[in-house]
Amino acid sequence: MFRTPRTRGRAGLRIGAALWGATAALLCMVPGFNSPVRAQGVADFYKGNTINLIIGFPVGGGYDIYGRLVSRHLGRHIPGNPSVVAQNMIGAGGLKAANFMYGVAPKDGTSLGIIPDTTPSEELLGTNGVAYVSKNFNWIGRISASVNVQVVWNKANVSTIAEAQAKETVQGGSGPMAPAVIYPRLLNALAGTKFKMVTGYGGAAESCLAMERGEIDGCLLAWSTVKAAKRDWLDQKKASILVQWGNERHPELADIPTMVELGRTPEDRAILALYASATEVGKSIVAPPGLPAERVTALRRAFDAMLKDPDYLEEVRKLSLDFDPMSGERLQQYVEDLSKTPADIIARAKAVREAK
Repeated sequence: MFRTPRTRGRAGLRIGAALWGATAALLCMVPGFNSPVRAQGVADFYKGNTINLIIGFPVGGGYDIYGRLVSRHLGRHIPGNPSVVAQNMIGAGGLKAANFMYGVAPKDGTSLGIIPDTTPSEELLGTNGVAYVSKNFNWIGRISASVNVQVVWNKANVSTIAEAQAKETVQGGSGPMAPAVIYPRLLNALAGTKFKMVTGYGGAAESCLAMERGEIDGCLLAWSTVKAAKRDWLDQKKASILVQWGNERHPELADIPTMVELGRTPEDRAILALYASATEVGKSIVAPPGLPAERVTALRRAFDAMLKDPDYLEEVRKLSLDFDPMSGERLQQYVEDLSKTPADIIARAKAVREAK
């Protein structure tokens, strides 16, 4: 038990009180000593409050599905049980929402965002319009990794990546800077593939429909989408997967090479790893920079608790969603490490992306 030092008289009482105040202040610096007070403060702040969850993509897409899933479950795990309301902020492929979260959104814990998985790599590559520093976001946690796969129809003249290195195959995408176009172009430059790109499609769904019609040979699609909506492609051998976009092979795609392992030199693989960072960042929740530390911690612990919630897990199962989370602390460190990518690797990565 801590006791006020013994003193005599009124002066002694004043001195004793001062000494006790100093002792209490020092104790507050000890990790965990004042955590109940801090936790109560977080609960008081959030009680009756509302958190706006900004989703940088249209309704019905992958980001929107994951974002609205979180909005239905996260609030009950945050001290004070605030409401969490999903709002879509569409523009510039999610860049509008990322910039909003960084520079405009309230920095008090009442605004969270689900922004592009390419957020860190676009900053490093100097993409026009970027107005954020990725490592300064407070990364709350990853809902799931973003594993994309390059698919080719069964009428194409290739069915493996080795064949795609020997024969030309036509792939579809939306525009010159879309991942569906950039990724094959990277493999052409760094792995010797012979992809020919056709642009102008509205998105993954439109490109894949064109593939089914025979207009093009293949398209880029999320693995989660293939599992949930296009499983017949694989079960009935209508299509083949050439490559998966990531640093490591997905457990369900153990026989499919990653983009990174196809690089011909260590430098090539480092460039591909920079682009594959989008897979690692995945569908993640961020908070703006400058939040009080105790609220960041509370949000991260609430996110961790949500991942173990039976109701949340049951909804993940019903929606046939990937479940590949990462803690906020690990994600924060990953983005920090990514920010240290050598300048020469970034310069060549930009040159390869911009080459015609």
